[in-house]
Amino acid sequence: MNRGIVIKSTGSRYRVADEEGNIHECFLRGRFRVSGTRTTNPVAVGDHVTFDPGEGVIVTLLPRRNYIIRRASNLSRESQIIAANIDQAFLVITVKMPATPVEFIDRFLATAEAYRIPAVIIINKTDLYGEEEMARACLIKDVYEKIGYRVMMISATEDMSLAEVGEALRNRITLLSGNSGVGKSTLLNRLNPGLSLKTGSISDYHEQGKHITSFPEMHPVEDGGYVIDTPGIRGFGVIDFDRKEIYHFFPEIFRISSGCRFYNCLHLDEPGCLVREAVANDEIEPWRYRSYISMLLEDNEKYR
Repeated sequence: MNRGIVIKSTGSRYRVADEEGNIHECFLRGRFRVSGTRTTNPVAVGDHVTFDPGEGVIVTLLPRRNYIIRRASNLSRESQIIAANIDQAFLVITVKMPATPVEFIDRFLATAEAYRIPAVIIINKTDLYGEEEMARACLIKDVYEKIGYRVMMISATEDMSLAEVGEALRNRITLLSGNSGVGKSTLLNRLNPGLSLKTGSISDYHEQGKHITSFPEMHPVEDGGYVIDTPGIRGFGVIDFDRKEIYHFFPEIFRISSGCRFYNCLHLDEPGCLVREAVANDEIEPWRYRSYISMLLEDNEKYR
């Protein structure tokens, strides 16, 4: 039996790299696929496995260091593991062509916090921004940096600040995620031209990107390390969050919450809530508070 790491998943078949770097096409037996899991993909890119190279069968899933997960679809109670055993998660966003909703950003960051995965925000396409869009980008950068997140502003097409991104990726396994059309594939091509990944255009009518990356796949970084590229997603539905703990995953809310009158304060309408007071005084960004409230009150069924 060989050990290896899953570098690509197509849903039914897997590409596994063994310890010598040889690539094997593998699949799961049906019994393995449904055994004790609510996920649509019990094996994900980044997973360490044992496999039978003769039959091309994944035999066992080795213990995960971590993973990042989202709700599989609008009406599903199943989850989708986006990637496993990662050192950090990079969320690529854009202010236009297309515009990334802040609620999407906050849901992604909260999930990364819940699974203790350091997250970095990359604001791409700065070459397309006019004065208004650049002001918006700078506001986003300022808000999230004050919370404690690293934020980089780049233009993947013009190589602006790509050295900073390359350095941050070096010798790490990084998840690269974001909405369709934000430029993930273009960024990866710039960082490693040998990849020659497909890139797409943006719809002029909807200002939305098309799905170019079809399946999650792990790619090498030229200076060392790996990036897990994922298909663009339009929403980020959280799953299996205890509503009493959601505020833990908003660092600025969590920091202030210790001063609330009640230890179990949910920061809705309780008396003596310092979080709501901080929002009123602009010490907490109102959109972050709205994102928290939407996660707290909804049933998550409409998100994916």
